[in-house]
Parts: sequence; C-alpha cells; structure tokens
Amino acid sequence: MVSEGAPYCADTRALEAMRPGVAMLSAAHRYQDSITVKHQDRTAELAVAIGVRLGLSPSRTEVLRLAAIVHDIGKIGVPADILRKPGTLSEPEYAIVKTHCAIGHDVLQHLQAPFPVAEITLQHHERLDGSGYPRGLSGESILLEARILCVADVFDAMTSNRSYRAGFPADFVLGELQAMGGRLLDADAVDACRHYILTEPIVRPDTFDSVTASQSVG
Repeated sequence: MVSEGAPYCADTRALEAMRPGVAMLSAAHRYQDSITVKHQDRTAELAVAIGVRLGLSPSRTEVLRLAAIVHDIGKIGVPADILRKPGTLSEPEYAIVKTHCAIGHDVLQHLQAPFPVAEITLQHHERLDGSGYPRGLSGESILLEARILCVADVFDAMTSNRSYRAGFPADFVLGELQAMGGRLLDADAVDACRHYILTEPIVRPDTFDSVTASQSVG
C-alpha cells in the first residue's frame, strides 16, 4: 500500500473541472491519430487497475487516469510519416519521437490544474536506472504515478500491432516486464500489472499470437 503523500488528494472539485479539458484534448487527438488514442485508452485502463492494486486513493487514481488518456498527446508534434514508418527508425527519427514527452508537457500545462498531470506525462518514459528520457530521472525521483503509467504503457505498446511489427503475446510481454522490474521498471507496478493481466480477461483483436521482435516507440 502507498501513502497518500500528495497535496491534491482531496481536491475533487478541481478534478471534476479538469476532466472536460482532458476529454477535449483526447477527442481532438482522435481525429489526428486514432491508433495512438486507442493505445492511450487501453493504457489508462491498465494504469488505473495497477494504481488500485497498489493502494492509490481514488483521487490519485483519477489523476493517473487523466494523465494516461493523454500521455502521448505530444505525438501531435511528431510527423505522421515517422509515427507510421513500417521499418526501424533511424537515430534522428527516434530523437524526434522522443520529443513527444516534452511537447505533451507543454500542451497539458495550459490546463493550469493543481495536479501533476503534465509532469506525469513528461516522465512516462523515464527508467529507474536513469536510462530513460527526457531528463534521465532515476528511482523515486520519478513520480509513482509516472512509474505506474510506464509499466502500463510498455505492456500495451508491446502487445499492440504497430506499423513496423505485430504485437507480442501477453505472456511473453509479462516475462519481459518481470525481467525489467526493479531495474528499469517499478517492481511493485510490474507485479500489480501481472496480477491484473492474469486474472482479468482482456480482448485484444489487434494482437497476433506470434511475432518478430523489433523496436517499440510506445
């Protein structure tokens, strides 16, 4: 179980006021990139399940959900030909993709909410060992909500079909997550993710049974 430890925990009115803005961004993004928005929706569902399992309060869980459903909003600033490239990205192309965290942070800051939704979005590609981006944060300097979102994001990205590869089977991905737990990913969040995936039926019509390994830019 986690401690509350967040100044926004009881501000339910501010949370309610923020929901329409986040919904509007998600709806607008859907017209530009429905594939990414569907990924965000699935990631949000999984992130919420992980958060509940870890004992987040309802308000912190809602902040996590709001961040998750727009965590890739920054991809509006990434050229579509890069996002949908059928092959492996070049280093310059991957560098452009990595800017989506900062772009998303800039967009979400305009919501002017008293919650770290923009910061969670900014941190969702950070890794425990400091090898992530954009700031190279490590350990508990990464917000718990961002660590949870990271696990959910990796799971959905790896199990989903992409333009450059088919999705990996869920059991394979769970094994990969466990291998990364405690080193790259939050171990408790990985365990909570595994529990949810193994106990809740998940229908993934866009995932194949067998795939070839490739690069993920989730």
